[in-house]
Amino acid sequence: MAPPASLGWHDRLIHRWATAHRERPDGEVVTGYHNSNYIVPLGWRLALLLRTMPYRARVKCRTPLQVAEVAPRIWPSESELLKVVARHLPEVPRCLRDFGDWSMHAYRAGRPLTEVDESELHTDELMAKLAAFFARTVAVPESELPARPEGWPDDGDSDGFLAWLIDFTEERVHRANRQRFDALFEDIGIRRHAMTEFKERAPHLRERPFCLLHTDVHRANIVIDRKEIAVIDWELALYGDPLHDLATHLVRMDYDKEQHLRMRRRWAEAMTVAGRPELTVGLDEDLHVYLDFEYAQSVFPDVMRAALALPAQAPSDADFEAAAARVCRALLRAAEPLCLDKVPDRARAVEAVRAWHAGVHGREAVRPSPVV
Repeated sequence: MAPPASLGWHDRLIHRWATAHRERPDGEVVTGYHNSNYIVPLGWRLALLLRTMPYRARVKCRTPLQVAEVAPRIWPSESELLKVVARHLPEVPRCLRDFGDWSMHAYRAGRPLTEVDESELHTDELMAKLAAFFARTVAVPESELPARPEGWPDDGDSDGFLAWLIDFTEERVHRANRQRFDALFEDIGIRRHAMTEFKERAPHLRERPFCLLHTDVHRANIVIDRKEIAVIDWELALYGDPLHDLATHLVRMDYDKEQHLRMRRRWAEAMTVAGRPELTVGLDEDLHVYLDFEYAQSVFPDVMRAALALPAQAPSDADFEAAAARVCRALLRAAEPLCLDKVPDRARAVEAVRAWHAGVHGREAVRPSPVV
């Protein structure tokens, strides 16, 4: 692919070299929900062009994937945000070049937490480091961040922030995908207006100052190197109520009850030590609202991803069982927040997933009766 004509000669050279080498056989491919990443040795030529040290260094060539929108992105350019974040959190990999359709990032050495045994980094030590990360993140100055979308809730308007999140889930995730997944949602008992009803039931929240939020701090996004951590992948960052960031972390780390309480205490202590006790106002009353929202909103992407993960041609019984297990787990977590009347058992979920797959791929099947 030819480099964009608007690039200067220096960046055109970098673009040509990286395009030719980003799929080298000695590279590594890491694919997530939102991006495909080619990790390749830097090489002395590219290091010279980037004015950096080549010894044992690597770069990450990052290409966005065309996937269904399931999480808000208020800053379309991750590279623009990383310029700010990396100034204040130097362990976060910088974006070296942004070419529009793909970008080149510094590579953070280490392993994701998914590959690290607790004997290498005990849970208490990890929680202390994560709490410190959250405290440093909220300290990133608002004045340096890119502009928010028009109509963004005012600073401290926690009710407005939660309402924005709920509206996004209903309009951009649920309704936008209802036609494709309508039969599956109906068969597993998700009502058409479930999120609207959730919004109507949500209690008023205390006002808390807004700050930078990562919103996706889970094991695959936490890189560990010699017991030091770095949190990567900032494309879903937001500016809003800090309790939302804590809630998404607690849910996506899948802590047990005792770990959940410990991390919550660590977070509050870190904010207080950092001189930001006002961010913990209403913690005991309001955190559960954001936890309920996280369980409620995640049912839509989790169910859709379970269905889309099925092979298009001749899925096996094991494929349907795996998809049904993901569906049931999502429904069980969302059952109370969404006031679902009944959660289907595994066999019933397998039926629903089979019927959806048959309908989507043009084969006749008898749809199961809706969950009642």
